[in-house]
Amino acid sequence: MGFIQAGFTCIGAYDIDPLAVSVHRCNLRSPAAVCDLSELPSVAIPSYYSDIVIAGPPCQGFSTIGKRRFDDPRNELLIVAANIGVRIRPKVFIAENVTGVISGKHKIYWEQLRGVLKNAGYKTLDLRLNGTALGIAQQRKRIVMIAWLKDRRFIPNLPQLNPLFLRDVLGNLEGKPNHQCRVLDKNSDSMKIALSIRPGQKLSNVRAGPRSVHTWDIPSVFGVTSPIERDLLATVMRLRRSHRVRDFGDADPVPRDLLLRQFGPGTNSIIRNLIRKRYLRNMGMDIDLTQTFNGKYRRLSWSAPSPTVDTRFGDPKYFLHPEEQRGFTVREAARIQGFPDSFIFQGPENKQFKMIGNAVPPPMAKAIGTLIAGLL
Repeated sequence: MGFIQAGFTCIGAYDIDPLAVSVHRCNLRSPAAVCDLSELPSVAIPSYYSDIVIAGPPCQGFSTIGKRRFDDPRNELLIVAANIGVRIRPKVFIAENVTGVISGKHKIYWEQLRGVLKNAGYKTLDLRLNGTALGIAQQRKRIVMIAWLKDRRFIPNLPQLNPLFLRDVLGNLEGKPNHQCRVLDKNSDSMKIALSIRPGQKLSNVRAGPRSVHTWDIPSVFGVTSPIERDLLATVMRLRRSHRVRDFGDADPVPRDLLLRQFGPGTNSIIRNLIRKRYLRNMGMDIDLTQTFNGKYRRLSWSAPSPTVDTRFGDPKYFLHPEEQRGFTVREAARIQGFPDSFIFQGPENKQFKMIGNAVPPPMAKAIGTLIAGLL
């Protein structure tokens, strides 16, 4: 969509997901086909004369949000994309992914992609992008590789736009397509948690400060604790990050003797009670918090951009509306991504959120497309 907005015409599109292809056809009115691109060279992609090939291989193996498996078979699709590009041989080839693709040992895939293109005579350039600088109400960091054939210098000059906040993009939604609000059940634990989270806050046991609400701050859901028990839990939260043993991760279980020194003879009794209440757990001879997620039930703020819209954006356990006791609707997620209301999503709601979360925001794509139009 972004490249169409920048003046290009889509002459062929391919995806393994039939629903994504259907949504593409209905909204963009351009040729789209269902196929597994990893089956090359058996997949019959016509040898079009094209100015551009755009590739958006899956990011799950590179993302720091997920398991980040180095051997995730989807990682190889970066190289498949390069081989497709070389076969079609457009004037410009573009690949997009999360910034985790250039971190640590995973970077080898990105460099293999570059190597395939360079061996075919392309010059390459990497762009680091953030949605807030490109007219999107979202902190979305991505990396884009641009490869071109002509022997010319290419100095990218992307626009620097004022960041948008949620209040700038989430107004006048009544009656819009894909906008079905689902308020939390008033008797549910999720509702009780949501009522305890203010804008800009999240449920997190591993961070201190005013932005974090801890499970022991919501006794109606997680159980009542005494002042001394809350003091010990806060101490565990601090020590697990400051008293490091391993050289990986960002925290370690806490040795009991550190807690004994601080809380004295009754420490083991306090620990036993907190284990019984499921706030703490034994880790061999050490102690750790039971729930160590960095942030759930994130309540977004009207006066700030959204965090990255991912495939879970509709689940209130991860993201909460700035003032209503619910998650976000498909249309709200699409608005934050920069899709116009005329772009209609189809299929089960979880699939719609998946398509939106996996998408490149159209304003970001349009900025790249405008840049490439200048190069051409």
